[in-house]
Amino acid sequence: MSSKDDNKNLPENVSVVLGEPIGVSDGVVSVSNEEGEGESKSTTRIPDELPILPLRESVVFPGTIVPLKVMRDKVQRVLDAAIAGSRIVCAVPQRDGDTEDPTLDDLYRVGTACAILKLVRLDDGSETIIVHGLARVGIVDIKQTLPYWIAAVKTRQDEVTASTELDALVHSIRQSAHRVIELSPNVPDEAAAVIDTIESPGALADFLAANLPLDLVQRQEILETFSVEDRLRKVNEAVARQIEILEVSQKIQSQVRDRMDKSQREYYLREQLKAIQQELGLADARSTEVEKLRERIKEAKMPEPVEKQADREVERLESIPQASPEYSVSLEYVNWLCSLPWSVQTTDRINLKRAAQILNEDHYGLDKVKKRILEFLAVRHLRPDGKGPILCFSGPPGVGKTSLGKSIARAMNRKFIRIALGGTRDEADIRGHRRTYIGAMPGRIIQEIRKAEANNPVFMLDEVDKLGADFRGDPASALLEVLDPAQNATFTDRYLDVPFDLSNVFFVATANYMDAIPSPLRDRMEIIRLTGYTHREKVQIAKRYLVPRQLEQTGLEKAGVKFDEQALREIVAKYTLEAGVRELDRRISALCRARAKAIVEGSRRSRRVSAASLAKDLGPPIHESDVAAAEAMPGVVTGLAFTPVGGEILFVEARRMPGSGQLKMTGQIGDVMRESAQAAHSLIRHHARKWKITNKELQTSDIHIHVPAGAIPKDGPSAGVAMFMALASMLANRAVPATTGMTGEITLRGAILPVGGVREKVLAAHRAGLTRIILPQRNMRDLTEIPDDIRKQIEFMPVKTIDGLLKAAFAPPRSKKRKSTASTKKKKTKKKTAKPTPRKSTPKKTAKK
Repeated sequence: MSSKDDNKNLPENVSVVLGEPIGVSDGVVSVSNEEGEGESKSTTRIPDELPILPLRESVVFPGTIVPLKVMRDKVQRVLDAAIAGSRIVCAVPQRDGDTEDPTLDDLYRVGTACAILKLVRLDDGSETIIVHGLARVGIVDIKQTLPYWIAAVKTRQDEVTASTELDALVHSIRQSAHRVIELSPNVPDEAAAVIDTIESPGALADFLAANLPLDLVQRQEILETFSVEDRLRKVNEAVARQIEILEVSQKIQSQVRDRMDKSQREYYLREQLKAIQQELGLADARSTEVEKLRERIKEAKMPEPVEKQADREVERLESIPQASPEYSVSLEYVNWLCSLPWSVQTTDRINLKRAAQILNEDHYGLDKVKKRILEFLAVRHLRPDGKGPILCFSGPPGVGKTSLGKSIARAMNRKFIRIALGGTRDEADIRGHRRTYIGAMPGRIIQEIRKAEANNPVFMLDEVDKLGADFRGDPASALLEVLDPAQNATFTDRYLDVPFDLSNVFFVATANYMDAIPSPLRDRMEIIRLTGYTHREKVQIAKRYLVPRQLEQTGLEKAGVKFDEQALREIVAKYTLEAGVRELDRRISALCRARAKAIVEGSRRSRRVSAASLAKDLGPPIHESDVAAAEAMPGVVTGLAFTPVGGEILFVEARRMPGSGQLKMTGQIGDVMRESAQAAHSLIRHHARKWKITNKELQTSDIHIHVPAGAIPKDGPSAGVAMFMALASMLANRAVPATTGMTGEITLRGAILPVGGVREKVLAAHRAGLTRIILPQRNMRDLTEIPDDIRKQIEFMPVKTIDGLLKAAFAPPRSKKRKSTASTKKKKTKKKTAKPTPRKSTPKKTAKK
């Protein structure tokens, strides 16, 4: 047996009649006579036992006439028996309509006693029965299972107690039903008359439940509600939900209809306007806009594939209504294509003498870097169409990497553009977004090229080592195509979806720390390293650039404010500790602001900035020479470290205490540095007899190695020499001079291996006041990078083995005259009685020793 909701399976020659249900009294049902239209009535008794008719996805309510399609043989046997007998069956819904042969557990326990009114045979050979719901019945017991079910049933009649609340429910549900009919265009107006003629409250609830679009569970729940008042409340809720759905649907349809009417009206009027304008020889606004776009496409002198793409987009634009969102997307895309400098270039004016003059005007020192830039410009002069390398300036903050890019652009007579890549995590920032996304736009590369209005600018990629990566992609990988001279001639932005030639762009990258750059990207660039400035260079930079700029920015260029050179030396030595000059610039700015305040207040204070006046404006000195204030002691040596922001000095301390021969290391040191300490300890134990150290002395003592500034991570192999000397100094009870620094890697055979970052380490040693540095023999060739004035002030001692290291470290330092600095001009104080505290180093990032 199968039946869908209401009229879905109703044959063409059968109609459903919904009318007043028959009265029920003690199992006797009053049935209207078909021929007398209800005027004469006969009574039908509902038997106590009825054959069960299982229904699929359908519920028959009392008082309703429903067509049911016969689909199963077992159901056919039920119908044959019922037609031969009382013509009454118990229609019970299945819990799952897909069950072909349901059991008793697959059926609900409440159904409807139905009279079979008619059996209709259709043209396709199928059969449909029309049943009339008589009354609710509950299954009491199963009397027969084969060949079909027969159940003992109990008829449930409606018990109605008149009350004001019941009348109110009936009135409310009638009004709601009328509202549903008004909102439902497919329901005939006669349905309202039928509702008004139903007087029984229970019959009214059943009638509405049978006609509302409810699912099987909701219908069965109403069928199983025997209380008339509760049944009315549930039906009232269902009617209210239906009203809300119909009202929202009507509102949506009204809005759609209005928009369609408006669009059709606009289209009709637009076509009329176009026809009128054509008759008058005038053009409409869209035609004018399209013509302007075509003219811009010709003026842009795009490559042929790009021009074809632009023409196709313009043709598409003509067929899109202006009110459509696609119109603005296509229009913006064509505007981007037309605004890019496909064939616009600035003319290079490369003159090496002028370029050298510009570089010297803008930067002091950096001779090696300037030489490489001039070599590059010379090659560009000889072969303008050559594919030159991508330059990457690497060095600490504040050494002039970004300003070098501006100087190159000025020397070449090119536009200069810069993008900061620090913190960029989205690949779309480089390649752009596809046009399918709302708010899509090209990447930063194309955006900046558009702003430059030339396709050959000097393009600086600042802080390329600060690129990130997450679920949105890896920007560093996107830069591989941009920075490859063999590929960037066909760079394709995702938004443009056409190639743009970047081979004429002079890309310059900057970074603080090269290890953070992926190796494929690093391989595409030529690294030019910029190390920190010496004290002398900082003083010259302050005199030539920083002081005049700050005087101009603070309005003091005509106020007669002067800076003594000695004051600048004091600022560099005592108020700054950096590889670059940014902090120096801030200190000079503070002094200028103090003089500006005094001038505005009318103070008679001297307008000359001297060394004696620094403490009043800048406070007491912040940095003092660590070595000048230190006292040599056994077990403490000075090591040299390299950090991303320049060189640093770090103390290595070793102490011995009673124990069991264990080695303890602290100071947040990394694995490589820890292995260097273990190698140094093994060397000490191996040479113990040679150095007259007994095994008992080593076995009954614990050794603790500590590197101060414990909050800062430290790592690297170049700490091996310093750790070995700290252990040797402690065990020999001999102090290494406090003005001696050292660096190098040691091996278990006692060899001293070369290390990197020598220039930065030497500059840090010079800033700290060291006068002697112990270096691996093979690192002596790196001293050519050290400025001559610093090489003359520091004694360099090359070593190849630990024997030479011990001899050099314990040798008394030679007196070597240094130029006047804050560390060498300190006045001698009284005899020191307390041991000094090792300096707390404050490098910005992980120190690599």
